[in-house]
Amino acid sequence: MELLAIFDAQSLFSMVWDHMSYFYVFLFMTIESSFIPFPSEIVVPPAAYIASVDGTMNIYGVGIAATLGALAGSIINYFLAVWIGRPIVYAFARSRMGAICMISPEKVKKAEDYFDAHGAVSTFVGRLIPVIRQLISIPAGLARMNFGKFCLFTTLGAAIWNAVLCWLGWFLARFVSKDDLFQKIEEYNQYLSWAGYALGAICILFVIYQLVKPKKQNDSDSPLNA
Repeated sequence: MELLAIFDAQSLFSMVWDHMSYFYVFLFMTIESSFIPFPSEIVVPPAAYIASVDGTMNIYGVGIAATLGALAGSIINYFLAVWIGRPIVYAFARSRMGAICMISPEKVKKAEDYFDAHGAVSTFVGRLIPVIRQLISIPAGLARMNFGKFCLFTTLGAAIWNAVLCWLGWFLARFVSKDDLFQKIEEYNQYLSWAGYALGAICILFVIYQLVKPKKQNDSDSPLNA
């Protein structure tokens, strides 16, 4: 998992668990989607777990709060990239503060290359892919992508990913105690990454299919109407 440099995963999990509410799900996911690395895997599944076990939150509310937080953090990255420009983004990535935030020029370049290769739809697909997920908003801002499309694609991608995380929390609530929850989330984290890659690949293939499939002949062009 990507982690803030000053905390380990267990400390972050405990902090999130102790402050679990819709507001904090929104807040932590805003942080996760901005330039500060914070693992969504220790925010959404525990919240969904709590919603499934004691009913203090609703699992659909958790998904909505997480998705709105992801959108808010992505908007922060988008406008930072618009306002400060590419040279300063890369200068920050090379700085000590960038290293603390676990951002490197290589990661920013990877996100840029992904955006260039897949266009605007990359803001949707990129939300499903580890490493790309947190940084895909930066090249979108640098390219000054249409803000409405950016918000739409980001929201759709974040909603799908958060639905997967909510399902994991609900699933673990069936047979895992609170004391074992962190360990199980760590155990399933690799599978979550592969699920993200698979969902991203399916989305890319669908888009490619829509672009290359032959268009149906208009009725007016049919020989029967000649």
